[in-house]
Amino acid sequence: MKRLIKSMLVMVAMAVAVGAYGQKTSGNPIFEGRYADPEGVIFGKTYWIYPTWSMPFKDQLHLDAFSSKDLVNWTKHERIIDNSRIKWLRNALWAPAAIEKDGKYYIFFSCNNIQNNEQYGGIGIGVADNPAGPFEDYLGKPLIDKIVNRAQPIDQFVFKDKDGTYYMYYGGWGRCNVVKLSDDFRSLVPFEDGSLYKEVTPKDYVEGPFMFIRDGKYYFMWSEGGWTGPNYRVAYAIADNPLGPFVRKDVILRTDEKVATGAGHHSVIYNAKKDQYYIIYHRHPLGSKEGNNRVTCIDVMEFDKDGNILPIKMTFEGVKKAKL
Repeated sequence: MKRLIKSMLVMVAMAVAVGAYGQKTSGNPIFEGRYADPEGVIFGKTYWIYPTWSMPFKDQLHLDAFSSKDLVNWTKHERIIDNSRIKWLRNALWAPAAIEKDGKYYIFFSCNNIQNNEQYGGIGIGVADNPAGPFEDYLGKPLIDKIVNRAQPIDQFVFKDKDGTYYMYYGGWGRCNVVKLSDDFRSLVPFEDGSLYKEVTPKDYVEGPFMFIRDGKYYFMWSEGGWTGPNYRVAYAIADNPLGPFVRKDVILRTDEKVATGAGHHSVIYNAKKDQYYIIYHRHPLGSKEGNNRVTCIDVMEFDKDGNILPIKMTFEGVKKAKL
């Protein structure tokens, strides 16, 4: 009897494994839970997603991460950084941006949702030896703790240019700044004119900036509308350099009444082996009226012959397996 029970348990385990690893597409959402503002990045042969935990501000005191070898099967890494390591974190830990440099992994985050320059918070940095963490507070204080050019210090994205320069785009309240980071990420570096901050706000920008290069062109992307509602969407511009000007071209991701609403705050990853771009974003399930009910999804992103981004077709299926 014991052998029979053991055999049955093995068979059940095998069936579960086949069910999980036999999937042909990722499905949307790609993992369970309320997660928003997903930062997708590739480290080595692994895809990583670093999202915001979509809960009330007072409860947002940690970040989780997710990793995958094929975009379909995802592993959760819990509490990669939290308020036990960020001593100045009080609430609203948002929108991580992840990057690897010289064998170290950095997460740029915003927290405390500051409303004026008398409040303490802004954009900080975590550092770890592993993309799964644990991340420690790199500076012990914010890198940017003031409202400059009327841009709330949130929603940072770190971009490495072709010449090795690291830029950080950030900003809420309808304003976007760009800064240059020092080689050790501990400070800001002045631009040629001596300024530390340059405003690069495109038309209709609200928050969530993102940048990538394709065929020598700089694709700057952002979110518009209100994050709790159905008019949240993603637009983009194309420029010849990382400082713009960024002239708005079009909206490429928006509500689809047959699939989901309030799609936005995204990132983009590129599988060079398959020459395929993917957009990772959050959206609200159909029928949901709660602003924090946001889930992380992935779909294919394609271009026309002139390099313009084609409108994203949101799906329930997600994307096919794609190893790096």
